[in-house]
Amino acid sequence: VQLQASGGGLVQAGGSLRLSCAPSGRTVSAISLGWFRQAPGKEREFVAAISRSGTSMAYADSVKGRFTISRDNAKNTVYLQMNSLKPEDTAVYYCAGRPSGYYTSAPGDYDYWGQGTLVTVSS
Repeated sequence: VQLQASGGGLVQAGGSLRLSCAPSGRTVSAISLGWFRQAPGKEREFVAAISRSGTSMAYADSVKGRFTISRDNAKNTVYLQMNSLKPEDTAVYYCAGRPSGYYTSAPGDYDYWGQGTLVTVSS
């Protein structure tokens, strides 16, 4: 399974971006999918996740209320809508998948990874 992440870019603080993740070789309804991010010099951290059923979502405290993860089965795509962006949100964002019905916040639990998309938030 390959995951293609897109939608990153440069935005001013307070702005919005929407990231997309499209798996090939598997439908989004067959995997639980998470978004992670990694800033320079920092470890990869959990951002958000959605369960295989699409009925359960989770968010890191740092993005709760600002980011929304969603899924469009018809387009076979998972989205991460990011609003009220802050400079500290600047990072490479990765989507990751696992065949389990349940998501986790641990990067090591995910089997499939995308190549990452860079989000830069200027102050």
